[in-house]
Amino acid sequence: MASKHLINSPSTLVIESLEGLCLLNPDLRLDKDARVLFRPLSSNSSQKVSLICGGGSGHEPAHAAFVGKGLLTAAVSGSVFASPSGKQVRRAVELVHPQNSSSGNTEEGAGTLIIVKNYTGDVLNFGLAKEALGSYPAYANSVRFLTVADDVAVPRSRITLVGRRGLAGTVLTYKIIGELAARGASLDEVEKVGQYVAENLASIGVATGHSHVPGTERGQDVLGEDEIEIGMGIHNEPGVLRLHGSSGLPPPLSEIMPRLVNLLTVSQEEDPERGWVSFAPSADVVLMVNNLGGLSPLELSAVSVEATKVISDKGLKIKRVLCGTYMTSLNMPGFSLTLLQLPSAGQEPSQDLLLSLLDSPAEASGWGWVSSRAPIPLSDQIVSTPSSSTSVSTTKTTSSNDEGARQVVEVIRRACNALIHVEPELTRMDTVAGDGDCGLTLKAGAEGVLSLIQSNEINGHDLPTTFIAIAGVAEDKMGGTSGGLYSIFFSALAQGLRSSSSTPEVNWPSALNHALTKLYTYTRARPPSRTLVDPLDAFVKGLSTDKADFFKSCEKAQEAARATKGMQAKAGRAVYGGGEESEEEMDPGAWGVAILS
Repeated sequence: MASKHLINSPSTLVIESLEGLCLLNPDLRLDKDARVLFRPLSSNSSQKVSLICGGGSGHEPAHAAFVGKGLLTAAVSGSVFASPSGKQVRRAVELVHPQNSSSGNTEEGAGTLIIVKNYTGDVLNFGLAKEALGSYPAYANSVRFLTVADDVAVPRSRITLVGRRGLAGTVLTYKIIGELAARGASLDEVEKVGQYVAENLASIGVATGHSHVPGTERGQDVLGEDEIEIGMGIHNEPGVLRLHGSSGLPPPLSEIMPRLVNLLTVSQEEDPERGWVSFAPSADVVLMVNNLGGLSPLELSAVSVEATKVISDKGLKIKRVLCGTYMTSLNMPGFSLTLLQLPSAGQEPSQDLLLSLLDSPAEASGWGWVSSRAPIPLSDQIVSTPSSSTSVSTTKTTSSNDEGARQVVEVIRRACNALIHVEPELTRMDTVAGDGDCGLTLKAGAEGVLSLIQSNEINGHDLPTTFIAIAGVAEDKMGGTSGGLYSIFFSALAQGLRSSSSTPEVNWPSALNHALTKLYTYTRARPPSRTLVDPLDAFVKGLSTDKADFFKSCEKAQEAARATKGMQAKAGRAVYGGGEESEEEMDPGAWGVAILS
């Protein structure tokens, strides 16, 4: 494991890397504050759909080096192995959304497609951005979400509530639909083809060691000199199988490759724990051989030869082979294989179309393109983030009179004070069941909301605006998974309230059901799960069945929270730790929701 890095400072590395990409393509622009690299759509462009992807840094060239004509319109970069925030993603959408760009494209079918690797932080933060923007009419129906989950290593029984991880197949997805968007396809068309590709991808990785994050101490590599690990994640997550070689050397490719290809192509009938893609006999496929960062080109070419032999022996017909560095784990010594099953005859989208889109050149350095123009001054490529990043008006749609507004504010104030008061109890509970930060996280959110009440930014006169403000506090002050979940829920609640604004009375059951449904698109936790969704689900559904009786619904929420005591966790961080001792307490996140109700 290489632990020496040639850098100025870990703190400036991501920005300097993005600036370096600007030197390679004069058409690119960079918002340094938001760490968004993008290609503005020109006024004479026929492209109607912008594509955005992103995630933690450390996976280069993914995703920023794939920004360019025929590929991504923008990429959002977090810190190394850390998801970008929802605010960063919102800024990316604002910069390249067709209706906002210099193209001014407002015709039917225009919009933005956000492509996300299936990792909890990415899904939550990118989803948070989408839902927050959905509160504004300019974005409500023209920003969509495509999740790529192509890993086949981890058994079904271990990932019931989190799903497969997103790996290098993500690059194939946005190469194909990036060219489709460049040809002027509509948002519906781009999304449909993207969905086909995402559903027909299978990827698996193998490594001889871990990667090393710049600025951190070198850890001890857990793999011996003669060991390799199959299924290791791109953030150093443990794999599912280790193989040993002999004479102090790793096993040969001829021994490794059949295991990898079997995991990629096995049917669910043969292995109920896997079989994610049903490869037809003699199916046509695209093979991507991807360097995870620390493998030499000499070795990678040999990997390609061995992979094509084994795949062909399986009866699959390889139509294209891509070999290179597409999505890394910093300097991880290893590679991944991705198979894309192409459509059969008569299937839509057609195989000819997908191969044509894949074959088309793209103007992005990550795809091997070199600009024929000299670099321009970097200062000409830098844009700044405005002080108020969302530049769309917040038209009032659900207004309250002065007395009603005071009541709204008072209810919110009481809920916040209740959370602050119970913080020590939540902290104690979470010290047993988790990492001890639940109480402080909720207290920080409550104090943030109270400060907006104090400054009159939350005044109760416009309910959607009120809940958008609360969603912003959850994102900024709480952070983490719980902050993301709260922020998505309150953003979606604002949308639900806007949609019911034509009636004189607020339809709380409808708006809350809308918010819960939206939340469930970003988390697979369902009751009973020993998470905050247990009481939240009980409250929302109780309100729908009890003729909007808030008191009965609150009682059901508290009952659901108390029921988490003695319950085995099925989602959230508690899945990976704790045990019988933690189960003796209620889930602190669930009790926090009960307190709010």
